[in-house]
Amino acid sequence: MSYYIVLSGTLGSGKSTCAKRLVKDLNAERIDLDAVLKENKLDHYASNSACILAENFIKGLDIVIPITKELLKKDKIVIFDGCIYHKEVLDYLIKNLTFDSYIFTLKASLNTCIQRDKDRKRTIGEGVAEEVYNLVCNNNFGILIDTQGESIEETIDEIKNNLKSKNKYKST
Repeated sequence: MSYYIVLSGTLGSGKSTCAKRLVKDLNAERIDLDAVLKENKLDHYASNSACILAENFIKGLDIVIPITKELLKKDKIVIFDGCIYHKEVLDYLIKNLTFDSYIFTLKASLNTCIQRDKDRKRTIGEGVAEEVYNLVCNNNFGILIDTQGESIEETIDEIKNNLKSKNKYKST
């Protein structure tokens, strides 16, 4: 059975860590939206903001949607990993990928997100981390998972339990 998963949330909420683990556990393919944007020079921010323009995200999705459709037609599971700033980007993805989907927003406190960023090899810095957090902390797409104080295993288990219970995303 093919479906796709979207892991969204603030910087440092655990999206990429969870996506990488789920790829192994579910024998899935991962689409790193941040990497797609960077590789295609679409990762520049709106003026006076740490937010990438919605139109750039949509251009990035236009690059990966055909590949994703082929994977899904072959009964692969696909995991999208990225900080989705705009609901219109998620709506665009769902409209153009008419397969079952599971949408998760991972949540953590600002201090946790900043600390997790500091613990990375490639940190973006406290100021940008706070700005990104403030931009997306109120995005509540799909199923909300609080990663605050949770181990990666606990977060993965919560995601998998939602997959088992077939809590598919229903677009509004």
